Amino acid sequence: MSRIGKLSIKVEDKVKVAIANGKANLEGPKGKLSVTLHPDVKVEVKDGQVNVTRPSDSRKHRALHGLTRAILANAMKGVATGWERALAIRGVGYKAEVKGKQLHLALGYSHPVVFDLPEGVTAEVAKTPRTEEQLPTIDVTLRSADRQLLGETAVRIRNLRPPEPYKGKGIKLHDETVRRKEGKTGTA
Repeated sequence: MSRIGKLSIKVEDKVKVAIANGKANLEGPKGKLSVTLHPDVKVEVKDGQVNVTRPSDSRKHRALHGLTRAILANAMKGVATGWERALAIRGVGYKAEVKGKQLHLALGYSHPVVFDLPEGVTAEVAKTPRTEEQLPTIDVTLRSADRQLLGETAVRIRNLRPPEPYKGKGIKLHDETVRRKEGKTGTA
């Protein structure tokens, strides 16, 4: 048995789950999500629990069992409480501002960068006070019910100006560690 797949998923309060036509439709206070299910995996809702079962112990079915359960658990948490991802923008003159469904960024290029947020993802910008030796930091918090879409959006924003190893300037994921390098030293 898959250790992840055999765990049942508790249906949160105010969340509705419907299984129909090879899809699991979840609806909650943070939004609606639809998860396409593999035809070999069986999903049933019973007594406020979602259970995932597999037809055999083949390698493929064991993998699908745990994967399907994890995706459904992420969708359940997303529609109930939502997902959040933080980005840190560091650099002199770097700016971020949310205007409607767009994130306007000044990242040291000769032009402003406008990033269109996908449907279902919201952004919030906060500036952190700086100390004397630090670069100014801007925190951007992305929120969504869909964990996969949120992660893809965060990585797309990060790729607009990846962090550089010498001064640490750029956009990095909040939990990411950037390996710093020592610069060239002059010969004496």
